[in-house]
Amino acid sequence: MKPFSLTALIPKKIKHNSSRFIVPMLFSVLCLIGFLGADVSLGFLKRELSFRLVANGMTVLALLIPIYAGMGLNFSLVVGAIVSQAAVIFATDRLLEGGAGLLTCVLVSALLSIIAGGLIGLVLNRSRGREMITSIVIGFVGSSLYQLIFMVGYGTVIHPKNEAILLSSGKGIRNMIDLYPYKLLLDQFPWLPYALTLACALFIFYIMHTRLGAKIQAVGQDYSLAQAQGIDADRMRLVAIILSTLFAGQGHLLYMFSMGNMNVYSGHLNLDVFACAALLAGGATLKQASVVNAFIGLILFHTLFIVSPLAAQNFFSNVAIGEYFRSFVAYGVIVAAFIINLRCAKQQAVEIEA
Repeated sequence: MKPFSLTALIPKKIKHNSSRFIVPMLFSVLCLIGFLGADVSLGFLKRELSFRLVANGMTVLALLIPIYAGMGLNFSLVVGAIVSQAAVIFATDRLLEGGAGLLTCVLVSALLSIIAGGLIGLVLNRSRGREMITSIVIGFVGSSLYQLIFMVGYGTVIHPKNEAILLSSGKGIRNMIDLYPYKLLLDQFPWLPYALTLACALFIFYIMHTRLGAKIQAVGQDYSLAQAQGIDADRMRLVAIILSTLFAGQGHLLYMFSMGNMNVYSGHLNLDVFACAALLAGGATLKQASVVNAFIGLILFHTLFIVSPLAAQNFFSNVAIGEYFRSFVAYGVIVAAFIINLRCAKQQAVEIEA
């Protein structure tokens, strides 16, 4: 006779879904403790959080389509940020300002994102089943090439039109580029960043309910079965990565314009990790995610980012502890999501065998 267990009274469907709420609940508790410890007003938290939602929203949303396609977390979206920074450097080098410069950044970033996304998709199609680790390596390679070009190539092989962007040695781009004029343009339409983020979310929601979206989700559920049904699975995966890279690039542009400056060599670093952590904090898994998960994760993850240094200052008189804690949380939530997903996969395998 099997021993009685209270968990046996819980329906299977609820037990399966409960694992997806573990991370959001943990983040909610940490956010509450951090908020109380930081001793800040709700108005301050609202202002800071509002900016972060707009600045990072599109980047997190960029992760959704590859998950629908069964490719897991797309860490190579950092390449989208890299090409956006390259687009900004190009516009600055060409001495383009105002609306012309802004439009050039958007168009050049979009074009480079589509090209880069296509190349990344081809590589990931050749590494099916190992997409996440491959995308991490692609991100490192892209970052190294970017730094090689703009740290060494500019001023030696590439001769800029605007020499003011070069270092005093005449080789390499200056560490910071001023984007304040673009910020002023954006400030004239304060609703625009919110509208763009919402439009991105609605587009993803819409496309997943179209024929294309149905094919992408079919590939994500079973690659072999989708091919047997006549779906070009590799093409659907390619489309997913291109869209992800495109959204990541445009999202990073929005972030830089909102900040009013661009850190040339480190502005893109950890963007992929923080975006993935924010999505997972909202209850997403490696195989299931939604727009709702993205926005919940943005709120929880960035709330913790805002209050943790202030709470650490009050608790330990040391802001650095809060900074270390934020990095620990970003990587820890990804590890926790992997563990939860593996556990759920094992439970489902056992139930199928039974």
